[in-house]
Amino acid sequence: MDRPRTTPVTTRTSVTAALGAVLAGALTALPLLPVPSPALLPAAEAGTAGGAVVARDVVIAVENTNATPVACAPDNKSYVLHAQLVGPRDEVLSADIPRMNVLVHDLATGSWFWHLRRRPAYDYAGKLAAAGETSLVLDRLGYGDSTLPEGNATCLGAQADMLHQVVQHLRSGRYRFEGSSRATPAAQHVVVHGHSVGAAIAQVEAATFDDVDGLVLMSWTDSGASSRAVDEASRQSATCLRGEDYVKTGESRKDYRSLLFVTAPAAVQRTALARRDVDPCGDALSLSQMVTTSTLTARDVEAPVLLLFGGKDALNRDGAAEQQRQAYSSSVAVASRTLRSAGSALPLEKSAPRTRARVLGWLSQLPG
Repeated sequence: MDRPRTTPVTTRTSVTAALGAVLAGALTALPLLPVPSPALLPAAEAGTAGGAVVARDVVIAVENTNATPVACAPDNKSYVLHAQLVGPRDEVLSADIPRMNVLVHDLATGSWFWHLRRRPAYDYAGKLAAAGETSLVLDRLGYGDSTLPEGNATCLGAQADMLHQVVQHLRSGRYRFEGSSRATPAAQHVVVHGHSVGAAIAQVEAATFDDVDGLVLMSWTDSGASSRAVDEASRQSATCLRGEDYVKTGESRKDYRSLLFVTAPAAVQRTALARRDVDPCGDALSLSQMVTTSTLTARDVEAPVLLLFGGKDALNRDGAAEQQRQAYSSSVAVASRTLRSAGSALPLEKSAPRTRARVLGWLSQLPG
């Protein structure tokens, strides 16, 4: 598919002005480049009914470009994204994988959100692997091991574009095991799972490029942001406009916990806090454009969609779930589920087993 033309760029000042207007209104309405080759890390393995689960480090070459309708300007340079393939050994080390799940994290987290190995009961990727599913657990550019020296060099439109590049590399098998010459498997089908802003990135990617076979969108609404969400976005924007490259989500550890969690066990929250990272200011400053684009392009999503919400999510207002369900007028099928007692971080809340069961049941109905 031909890539759409990049849209005009706005300035950082106009981004901030748009942020309050858009979110407040919502309350009421390539060749693979050479990569480094450090030593291959030992695989994480666990016995399951279907055999061993393995995790292998992979690297994916991308261009930090923006060919989506999100009006923002990246630096158009080449980077390497770091990720892990987590799944049954016979799939991860095979030539082809029937279905690959790509897990896309929020502003406030990183790849660890999906693969919390220190808390196996809440390891989303690990539990999916034990059920026979293979996942790519990705650090987006500027997060975790996918380092970006200048936090204003990327933006959410570029994050969606890079996700598209990742999907294409997975389909062709043109990515690499880190430090190994072994061939990587190609994915016959790709389903993208996104959490919060990661879900918005997945949605815009699917609407723009129409190259995925399904979307699992957690804790995201185009037009139901809470006042807490608006305040947090405005705070981050103001911090970035003072000249910062990176910004934290939540002013304090307590604030961070209350944005993400309601019922997550204390041990899980402690682990999350220990992994808490900063967000690239380019992402924070392009949030209003992402909200606008996500709202306008939801009707262009044709793939089947599973929407999952927490009934006590601090970032979404009441009624947002049903409103979001109605947005996907072109999707072949839309399913929705609200876990009443959960907050935003659905894979890490006490209801995580029910979240995974709903996802696995939905995946079982898809090709692959």
